[in-house]
Amino acid sequence: MKLMIVTETAEKIKSMEIRGAGRIARTAADALRLHATALTTGDLDTFRGEMEAAAQVLIATRPTAVSLPNAVHLVMAGLKHETTVKEARDGVIRRASRFMESSQEAVGKIARIGARHIRDGDVILTHCNSEAALSCIIEAHRNGKNIEVFATEVRPRNQGLVTIRTLNAAGIRTNFIVDSAVRSFINDVDLVIVGADAVTVNGAVVNKIGTSQVAHSAHEARVNVLVAAETYKFAPRTILGELISIEERPGNEVLPDEIAQTLKNVTVRNPAFDITPAEYIDLIVTEEGAIPPQMAYIIIKEYLGWGIEEFHNAFEINLGHEE
Repeated sequence: MKLMIVTETAEKIKSMEIRGAGRIARTAADALRLHATALTTGDLDTFRGEMEAAAQVLIATRPTAVSLPNAVHLVMAGLKHETTVKEARDGVIRRASRFMESSQEAVGKIARIGARHIRDGDVILTHCNSEAALSCIIEAHRNGKNIEVFATEVRPRNQGLVTIRTLNAAGIRTNFIVDSAVRSFINDVDLVIVGADAVTVNGAVVNKIGTSQVAHSAHEARVNVLVAAETYKFAPRTILGELISIEERPGNEVLPDEIAQTLKNVTVRNPAFDITPAEYIDLIVTEEGAIPPQMAYIIIKEYLGWGIEEFHNAFEINLGHEE
């Protein structure tokens, strides 16, 4: 059976036509839902095999965005216990639909919780284009708080352009700055709010490249850093010491090939993410509440449903991870 729906989705995620950890997770869940609906086999083992193949294709697209494997895990959970094709198909569709709905609801909950940590008159700095982080800022504005935002350009893919369009449409005063200007303006800022692509068990945050520099500048200037992250962005396998792979994207995003080819001694390095240590983060806002980064394990255990006994058999459907 061809994986047309899944492969098309995977390509859009890989090329960043679909971007943002939450959107990636919801799109992957929807692709699995549509794939399960389209499968016509009456054999349970074949159905499971087709779904596992689809899961592997999706997982392979963006190695850093933990929301993707978590979404796939939640949708595929229970498949091995379902005893008929109908039961298995209905289970995948039900879990995928539930995940997409809860993911959307999570952003609204984060907005309400995060807005409470924004004071009237605050100047906020944000980096990259985070749906969850922007929801906090916009909610505070809707609550009548007089706020101002500094938004970074976010080289090399310029996600900051999406951010400033969103803020502009919401009627929020916004300053657009290049990434390297953060240190120049950090003393004018009262609060930093960013999103996350992954949160490790020790509370470190993986986010768009440049986030760690923003957080370091904020720490030096004694400006609080708030991370807005849905619970499905927490990384269960980091409990076992597994490191999150930092995606390195093609060099031509930074330097056109026709120029790079003339510079034989130059290699373009283009990591898409970096890691911000927990000590530079003051609070992580999730849909389940705001926590200090040191409490990340509680989110993994209580809200993602991963018990310690499950870690040693994690991703039994072989989602592209080696034990």
